[in-house]
Amino acid sequence: MELDERKKVILQAVIRNYLETGEPVGSRTISKYTDLKLSSATIRNEMADLEEMGYIFQPHTSAGRIPSDKGYRFYVDSMLESKDRRFDEMKDMLIERQDKMEDLLKSMASLLAANTEYATMISAPAAHRNKLKFIQLSRVDAEQLLCVVVAEGNVIKNSIIKLERELTDEIILKLNILMNTCMNGLAIEEINLAMISRMKEQAGIHEDIVGSVIDAVAQAVRSDDDPAVYTSGATNIFKYPELSDNIRASQLINAFEDKKLLTDLIDEKSGDDKENPIQVYIGEEAPLQAMKDCSVVTATYRLGDDMKGTIGIVGPKRMDYAKVISALEVMQQKLDDLYNPGG
Repeated sequence: MELDERKKVILQAVIRNYLETGEPVGSRTISKYTDLKLSSATIRNEMADLEEMGYIFQPHTSAGRIPSDKGYRFYVDSMLESKDRRFDEMKDMLIERQDKMEDLLKSMASLLAANTEYATMISAPAAHRNKLKFIQLSRVDAEQLLCVVVAEGNVIKNSIIKLERELTDEIILKLNILMNTCMNGLAIEEINLAMISRMKEQAGIHEDIVGSVIDAVAQAVRSDDDPAVYTSGATNIFKYPELSDNIRASQLINAFEDKKLLTDLIDEKSGDDKENPIQVYIGEEAPLQAMKDCSVVTATYRLGDDMKGTIGIVGPKRMDYAKVISALEVMQQKLDDLYNPGG
């Protein structure tokens, strides 16, 4: 006998209900739990078939049903298959989005350099307060679990958790449900000691796994990687006599080639005020020593609430500030329109 879609839905409902309550599940409960709109008698017949097939069983006469090992195996495999599909879709989307974003930002940097005749840079968007999307624990072998953490911005981090004791599929499933229920949608700052204590209490003898998962989550939502920075128009510097002598020009060109310096500039000086996202630094106010004879104008662009990047223009102190600020505002708006339609 094959498991048709109706039997699958009923089996999943039995398992989810049993995981939540710990009590045997009856046909009346399932009729309320699903959207199948079946009578209790029909559900009883389907549950009888599932019992005959070995997916559920009756712990004692007149009781409801609970999942068998075979039932748990079906549920876990179905869940992992669904997660795998989601991972594949997310990875494809991430690769496509990254490629498009990289091309777009390179084009914008070139366009800004051509229009303003100054040197320009644009950083790729990075998460500044990343939130957890979901966690997946799955067995590697008797001594190891694979912990996959997915955070906003499609950040995916994998880590291996060493086990002191082998876990059953049911325990792994309960740990997945526990930690996803408690932490999904939270930033690392919102996962406090009281919450961790509650999760450890509910995990019982497996509290050490909760600690390992918290560490993995912290790694995933922390923005340790430097954002990519795209530059253009560095040679425009030679158009301005006050910047074109060998020493000054060489320092500026080297600064534009040093992505670490540009990343530090972005981290320290990009405008973070939503009400005033454009910042102007003149002469000694400039963020880098090599730019002390220049003016630097930076603008923050946002993709949603949690992803942001920086656009910067570097030129002489006599730069056309009105033109530069106007150009930056246009770029901000274009990025907003492209990645936040209807927002």
